[in-house]
Amino acid sequence: MNEFEVVPLRAFSDNYIWTIRDAECAAVVDPGDARPVLDYLRRENLRLAAILNTHHHADHVGGNSALLRHHRVPVFGPHDPRIAEVTNRLAEGGRMRLPHFGLEFEVMEIPGHTRTHIAFYGAEMLFCGDTLFAAGCGRLFEGTPQQMHDSLTKLTRLPDATRVYCGHEYTLSNIRFAKAADPNNQALRELEARARKLRNKDLPTLPSTIAQEKATNPFLRCAERDVIATASKYAGQPLVDPVSVLAALREWKNNF
Repeated sequence: MNEFEVVPLRAFSDNYIWTIRDAECAAVVDPGDARPVLDYLRRENLRLAAILNTHHHADHVGGNSALLRHHRVPVFGPHDPRIAEVTNRLAEGGRMRLPHFGLEFEVMEIPGHTRTHIAFYGAEMLFCGDTLFAAGCGRLFEGTPQQMHDSLTKLTRLPDATRVYCGHEYTLSNIRFAKAADPNNQALRELEARARKLRNKDLPTLPSTIAQEKATNPFLRCAERDVIATASKYAGQPLVDPVSVLAALREWKNNF
């Protein structure tokens, strides 16, 4: 397996196009915009090896076609006709090998944000699009609270050291909500201090880790007493199961 690093390319106001690269090639995850990728490839004298898509939203796949005009490469993504450029459609439990790099990824179906959302897990890395964020989760555009809860629970079963590469720089705004939902969580305050120092230097707060998310993310802490209490207060009634807590948290976050 080739030595590699993962580089974030910025797109739009807060997207990251995660770029797996070595000295010769690069593979990109969720290229919503082709221009940052093409500029980076040219500047670093790299050849594109593959495109990985987690879900169909334009800010994650909008650059596919332009990249393919310059580079004929495989596109790995979900079974979703809304991503027309996908050449290798993947489902739960499938495995894919990243061309050139020799990296092998397990495919996880994680619906909630969209109904066909997938994640790529391998080499202690998780590329999870807009399902799991640092201290947050994606909006439920096509899925249900039950689906999102099941998807997040699936991700929490990954090893604690797994690095979480999500699609957006939302960490500080998510922490602001998380402190309201989980007000006695000291780990959140420590995370906020670290994240603020990074953002003050214009550096990414990502990747996170599964361990960090289990300690600080209210959407993964729906069975914790403090989170249940604040979600119940927002809902105006006692909530007794984690799915109801998550549903209340997500609605609250939408309007926070």
